[in-house]
Amino acid sequence: MGTMGKIRTMKIGDYEAVHALWLSCEGMGLNNIDDSEDGIKRFLERNPETCFVAEEDSKIIGAIIAGNDGRRGYIYHAVVSRSHRKNGVATKLVNAVLDALTEIGIVKVALVVFSKNESASAFWEKQGFTVRNDLIYRNKSLAEIVRIDT
Repeated sequence: MGTMGKIRTMKIGDYEAVHALWLSCEGMGLNNIDDSEDGIKRFLERNPETCFVAEEDSKIIGAIIAGNDGRRGYIYHAVVSRSHRKNGVATKLVNAVLDALTEIGIVKVALVVFSKNESASAFWEKQGFTVRNDLIYRNKSLAEIVRIDT
């Protein structure tokens, strides 16, 4: 990764630093169950080869988590520290995820961006992700979830 350090797979020991990055990112939507340390631990156990962090001088400066259902890949919570944005870190993280998903046979990837998060939408468009106007996203909570909006 040149002067920006290296990209490696995420481990649960990275949680505290990654969670702090998520909290620092305006427009990130988190919740107290899925994004708790236990929730991320379960996610990493199911998806050990498709979640990555970017490091510089042993400090985590970016992260991305992705998983799959055997047919499609799903990207969640891509983040880069403010001081390292616009240096290609996010693109390298996305490429690591896309390569890892391709390696395990996934041929289509989806993600969700909050409609008010214009900078994220612009980034994902530059990465080649298109908007689907033919879908309505729906979800249903099976537990009481507290959203943590940043």
